[in-house]
Order: sequence, then structure tokens, then C-alpha cells
Amino acid sequence: MNAALLLVRIAIGLVFLYHGSAILFGAFGGPGPAGFAAGLHMPVAIGYLVGIGQFFGGLGILLGLFTRLSAACIALIMAGAIILVHIPHGFNVSHGGVEYAFTELLVALALVFTGPGEFSLAAKAPPAIRSL
Repeated sequence: MNAALLLVRIAIGLVFLYHGSAILFGAFGGPGPAGFAAGLHMPVAIGYLVGIGQFFGGLGILLGLFTRLSAACIALIMAGAIILVHIPHGFNVSHGGVEYAFTELLVALALVFTGPGEFSLAAKAPPAIRSL
């Protein structure tokens, strides 16, 4: 179980580090916060919040520290993405649908329920921090 949780954390953590870097820093040809927000017709603050949530959420999940909090942030962001962007396009990801965002939402929720497992920094952290 601990090895499986580590693999899941690596998979989702890397994805959100990548996307968060693109939104927050404009890395990998990403839009940066202003470009992201403009694409959604939202205030620039939303671009920063989503970028911060994805980048630091991905980092927390990958490291296994503050995993439940990080995964909850990711789940909230994915729920927003599904509602604001993907639902009008149906299910199929190749048509911009909810398929991938829904999968990431469910993986994040699974981590909220399970926590990071033993192969994590939380396992070495003080007891007060382990459950976050």
C-alpha cells in the first residue's frame, strides 16, 4: 500500500508541479498568471491563486508533506476546472472534456482520504504535522 501511494503521489505531484509552474511562472511556454486569468476572463489574482495551489499542492503531494491539505487544494482547483472549462465539452479529453480533470480530482480526493503513506516526509515529521 505504501509503495502504491508513493507511485500515485509521484504521478499527480509531477503533473501539478508542471502545470503550476506554467501558470505561476510562465515555465514550459505556459501563460503565466495574467495569461491564465485572461483566458478565463477572471482577475489576475485567480491566476496567482491557481498557480500557487497547483505548484505548492503538487510539491506537497510529491514530497508527502501536508499531503491532505495539498490534495484538497488540488481537488478544489480541479472541481473549478471541470465546472468552468470542461463540462461544456463533454467527457472526451481530446475534445476538451472532463475526462482528465475528473481523474485528477478523484486521485486528489483519494489522497485526502488516505494521506501520503509511510514513504513520505510526513512519516518523519512531528505528530502534529503528520495528519495534514
